[in-house]
Amino acid sequence: MESKKLQILEDVLGPFYRSNDEYLFFCPFCKHHKRKLSVNIFKNKYKCWVCDSHGKNIFYIIKKFGNRPQKQQWAAFDSYTKISDFDNIFSEKEKIEEEQRIKLPSEYICLANKILPRDSNPALNYLFSRGISKRDMLYWKIGYCSDGLYRNRIIVPSFSNDGYCNYFVARSYTEDWMKYKNPSISKNIVFNELMIDWKEPITLVEGIFDAIKADNSIPLLGSTLNTQSKLFRAILTHVKQIYVGLDQDAEKKALYIINSLISHGIEVYKIDTSDHEDIGEMTKEEFSEKKKNAILMDSNSILIHKILQI
Repeated sequence: MESKKLQILEDVLGPFYRSNDEYLFFCPFCKHHKRKLSVNIFKNKYKCWVCDSHGKNIFYIIKKFGNRPQKQQWAAFDSYTKISDFDNIFSEKEKIEEEQRIKLPSEYICLANKILPRDSNPALNYLFSRGISKRDMLYWKIGYCSDGLYRNRIIVPSFSNDGYCNYFVARSYTEDWMKYKNPSISKNIVFNELMIDWKEPITLVEGIFDAIKADNSIPLLGSTLNTQSKLFRAILTHVKQIYVGLDQDAEKKALYIINSLISHGIEVYKIDTSDHEDIGEMTKEEFSEKKKNAILMDSNSILIHKILQI
């Protein structure tokens, strides 16, 4: 029975090698270049040691990546699985996540438009004061709302790889006590993934105004990077080289992110931001120069940075 299941797994996932009671395959979720997907047929469990994809029913892998004959063969050898149960045997966590989508506010007006209403001037003046050009507004599809729930706020949308809006940042351009008023949906996205060139090095920054100053950059929408997030998995899948540029007050969090990336085989460079409170206040030229002088990090350099903080 085990040998028949193993044959099906090999047909679906490719060649493997054995380590004690487990079989190591290439992971179809993160496509890491080494065999990091551990499968225990006896316990009916699987886990990837890179992207942390895991489950308590191996048939989930067969269902997601195999063809119908392979699913039927597995069900014939597996007492836990029935063909009629294909759509019902998985827990909510194991179901394929639907792509998050959101509509921009109905009052949103893109500031890249040639003809703009007069009430766009305060929004434009705010952006110009932060060194953001008309070209930036076009690239990032930056807009504003002069009315509604997001009144007097700059709107910067995020687009998924399929071109759907999946999030947006809403930043006040007046003296509103609440600087940011973002939609109440998940931040577990790759912000503006549609515009990312995964073949080139990526720069990770904290906020959207930081990202506008850096080429091919992704804002964390905060100062942390969860190893189980979509962004982290995307990095492991696509990227070999990362630049990390967080504000100086997030130094400890930056080192934690860097250590996580290095431990997963990513080449990481740290950008020194110690002479600025906010990357978003730099010019593009200043940030570019700092990026050129970024330091290649390893376990020793991380330790030195930690000691200097004490």
